[in-house]
Amino acid sequence: MLSVDTAPTKALAIASLLVTVVYLYGKLYYKRFKQNAHLPQLSSSLLWGHLMAFDDFTKRGITDRHPDAIFADMYRALGQPPVMLLDNWPIVPPMVIVASHQVAEQLSKPSQRFNINERWKAVRKRFNPGFSPQHLLTLLPVILDKAAPYMEHIDEFVRTGHTFPLDQFMTNLTFNIIGAVAMDEDMSAQGADQGILIQMFKELIKTYADDKLQLPWWLIPRTHLRRRELGRRISHQLKAIVRRSFNDINEKNNANSRSILALSLQGIPSLTPEIIEETCDQLKTFLFAGHDTTSTTIIWCIYELTRTPHAMKSVHAELDNLFGPGGARNPTVVREKLLAPNGEGIIHGMTYISAVIKEVLRLHPPAGSIRKSEPGTGFTVSTPDGEYNLDGNWVYLNHTIIHRDRTVFGETADDFRPERWLQPQIEDISTTAWRPFERGPRNCIGQELANIETRVILAMLAQRYEFTKVGLGEFVLNGDDKGYYKAKSELYATIQITAKPVDGMLMKVKLAAAED
Repeated sequence: MLSVDTAPTKALAIASLLVTVVYLYGKLYYKRFKQNAHLPQLSSSLLWGHLMAFDDFTKRGITDRHPDAIFADMYRALGQPPVMLLDNWPIVPPMVIVASHQVAEQLSKPSQRFNINERWKAVRKRFNPGFSPQHLLTLLPVILDKAAPYMEHIDEFVRTGHTFPLDQFMTNLTFNIIGAVAMDEDMSAQGADQGILIQMFKELIKTYADDKLQLPWWLIPRTHLRRRELGRRISHQLKAIVRRSFNDINEKNNANSRSILALSLQGIPSLTPEIIEETCDQLKTFLFAGHDTTSTTIIWCIYELTRTPHAMKSVHAELDNLFGPGGARNPTVVREKLLAPNGEGIIHGMTYISAVIKEVLRLHPPAGSIRKSEPGTGFTVSTPDGEYNLDGNWVYLNHTIIHRDRTVFGETADDFRPERWLQPQIEDISTTAWRPFERGPRNCIGQELANIETRVILAMLAQRYEFTKVGLGEFVLNGDDKGYYKAKSELYATIQITAKPVDGMLMKVKLAAAED
């Protein structure tokens, strides 16, 4: 038997390994310390990037608070630059956090780097009629019908005096509304036996609520597989609804449905797989954003109004003016007035309530907005500190930071002040500094629906009930010098896909006393 001298083989293997190690080290060193060295950032680690810094800032405060709050702490520690790099690769790609509304505006405007393709324009055009303000106001009966069982739930808590999570019941209401408005479907969200579609949506959302760090698939493969399966099943249900709606319009010559889906399908000669797929994708977005962000906005409105006596007094005065003295305490009166010929005028007349909504969305934006700057595009943004090339990074428009910019909102940037949105104060606020629905051609198509729905529900709740926060964020009932009650503890948001109150907004409720 021939013997083989293994020494050269081992030497070659060791040399190859060393070359590989040196190559990988060089690549990692460049990625960590060279590629984005021009961007403002905290000290980085070769192996961990900013993961250790992120962990350190997380532990300095409430550990399960929303990542946006942690980003804000890091941003302040860095001296509040207009943009900031957060390199948490390989958990997520390197991300540039935008903290300036002027920079955010550069990203939201149409450009060759962030262009709007023709297919996207065609899809948006199909759905625009269903979201026009004129059409949405014709759907007021739907909103009011779905609100009736919700009011019965709240009346039951009045009777029992039990503590309850306001978010849970509000989410069920807004899910029912968006299902009816978008697809003319009864989601059965407010009953004991919820529909299969809402059950799957809630199960899908829970997989994100349990994943606070939004980890990549390779760290939690079972969770990602579960999400994919739930997404597939949801798509199957929605595609069946799309086909049924198309058949109702065409085969049965039934054009009575005024749902957003039905309007989007009118004039389409045939239901191709491509149209089914893109329509299904849009419906998933409408159903999620249309129930989640609206419900969260409403419950924060209730919290801030309950905490701010002068603001609640102004809301009551506006409701008395629109519905008659004490009229908004009666759901029947609210319904009759809104469905009367001048109902549209009442909606538009809720100027102070609209300011409340706008201020809540400033202080408690449900989510930011993210884009990707492709490598080699040369995409550069201008700031007072100079120009920054954002090539190859995710770009995150952090609404939490942008909306509390003291150069725009002054020393009251962290305070609930609806009056700032009323004339003449509003004239001093840059239009680009408030962007919860984002701006530009890709702004939220459903923002008018959210505004109408929120105004109507607040009109039904604000004067009829007196809510009391329980647990986190509970008030000490004496006003401070800013005109609102002090909180015994901090009520904060966690990430549950969007930003939500950590405790689901635990409340007690009673019927409000009649006012003099």
